[in-house]
Amino acid sequence: MHGPLIDSLARQGVTRRTFLKYCATLASMMALPPSAGRAMAEAMAAASGGGQRPSVIWLPFQECTGCTESITRSHSPTIEGMIFDMISLDYQETLMAAAGHQAEEALHNAMKANAGKYLLIIDGSVATGLDGAYSCIAGKTNLDALKEAAPGAAAIIALGSCAAFGGLPNAKPNPTGAVAVTDIIKDKPVVNIPGCPPIPVVITGVLAHFLTFGSLPELDKLGRPKAFYGETIHDRCYRRPFYDQGKFAKTFDDAGARNGWCLFELGCKGPVTYNACATVKWNDGTSWPVESGHGCLGCSEPDFWDGGGFYKALSMPADPLKMATAATVAGAAAGVAVSFANRSKKSTAKAGHETTTLADLEKSEEQ
Repeated sequence: MHGPLIDSLARQGVTRRTFLKYCATLASMMALPPSAGRAMAEAMAAASGGGQRPSVIWLPFQECTGCTESITRSHSPTIEGMIFDMISLDYQETLMAAAGHQAEEALHNAMKANAGKYLLIIDGSVATGLDGAYSCIAGKTNLDALKEAAPGAAAIIALGSCAAFGGLPNAKPNPTGAVAVTDIIKDKPVVNIPGCPPIPVVITGVLAHFLTFGSLPELDKLGRPKAFYGETIHDRCYRRPFYDQGKFAKTFDDAGARNGWCLFELGCKGPVTYNACATVKWNDGTSWPVESGHGCLGCSEPDFWDGGGFYKALSMPADPLKMATAATVAGAAAGVAVSFANRSKKSTAKAGHETTTLADLEKSEEQ
């Protein structure tokens, strides 16, 4: 495989082999067949080869810039490669060089030139109070900007928990009337990528899927990609064996905590939170909150801020193996039921999953 993208990545220190490995890993994480990794590599390489790069318009609303910060820390390929070699990022206030009237001109030119085809990314919630006056850009409310940009989009990505579910601005008493993108837009395909912030690999994975297949990946009932949000943090947590043994840290500095015991009693929301933190991790796979000794806050779930104290344990039994039977007999506590149901789903998924490897890609390339 050759082309401008491969040459560009090589100049950034990313080898062709590493790029293929990235595509294979991405396809595997998204539970796609082995051939999908190859298809992703070819599509992304082809997208960078001429003037056909998909237009992406990124509008920031009520947000803290954490979502942008997250994607700039994505890896293999780099964000620079993603932006300049695979897509045409025509508007993103934090990353673009233009400002003021030039930026607004770039936005409207992109919307006009790519009507019906561009991918619209929204991060931040939409303020609706006082007709949207709580959050404005260039004299225009976020609400009006969304209503103007959405009709011409092929699809919309609601990036981060604020755009997906309202997030922190939506927390009680919600003085700005903050809502999610899907509360406003009803006639366009919307994929939610929640998280505070969302995981970079999930963001690039959805973009790669759109580049490759021209569509969004399979979504769950909350509009999240099933490949990344199909299982709970708890299901994939490396501390799970301690949970099953009933071994829980009582404080953040006791012997249990030092031995890596389960953080459930310290308020970990892993059993009811769907995300890929435990497998994908952060900062190029370095670590994630639970591995760093802190429980999951449940930031990729709706209303996580108002969902109870971060350090208050869920209403589940502290000794799950003993209590699970009693709970089942009694009608099953919600958390235990979720836990066991997810374990069953995980076994089914594993049984039908076909792992993509670098060898698969290299072999198909030789044919």
